[in-house]
Amino acid sequence: MTAASVVVEDARSDDDSPGVEIDPVRWQRLAAACLGTERAVGELTLTFIDEVEIAELNLEHMGIDGATDVLSFPMDDTPIAGVPTLLGDIVISPAVAERQFADHAGTLDDELALLVVHGVLHVLGHDHAEVDEAATMRSRELALLEAHHWAGPAPSGFRHLHAD
Repeated sequence: MTAASVVVEDARSDDDSPGVEIDPVRWQRLAAACLGTERAVGELTLTFIDEVEIAELNLEHMGIDGATDVLSFPMDDTPIAGVPTLLGDIVISPAVAERQFADHAGTLDDELALLVVHGVLHVLGHDHAEVDEAATMRSRELALLEAHHWAGPAPSGFRHLHAD
């Protein structure tokens, strides 16, 4: 395998945020471009799920009660020669993104892009638990968004962190 591939699925129920349109090809291209820039090789799954399901996953895997915007599940397996590498899974809740974008990334489009990039970086091993890790991760997020989402500098209203 010489490149990264991304499988995208919209697994939301019909009644979850009917106003949030998801363009699977667009988010697939963004994730694949980020993987390419980061020189990752393998397969990634990007799934858009409803708020109830992401809350269940958040409780089950993170021990946190309530919905979140994005969860990443990196694969810890050692690559095997000749077998496609599974990089991991990213799940995003468009409903949560829709609710928080104004106080975060500025627009719903930028919020979804940030969540895709954030998830990709987590799958590739980045973290933000420590101050230095967070600075490195935010720097990579911004660079990837500028290269593959905006094709230029970040808009003035963009923020990595939620407004308090």
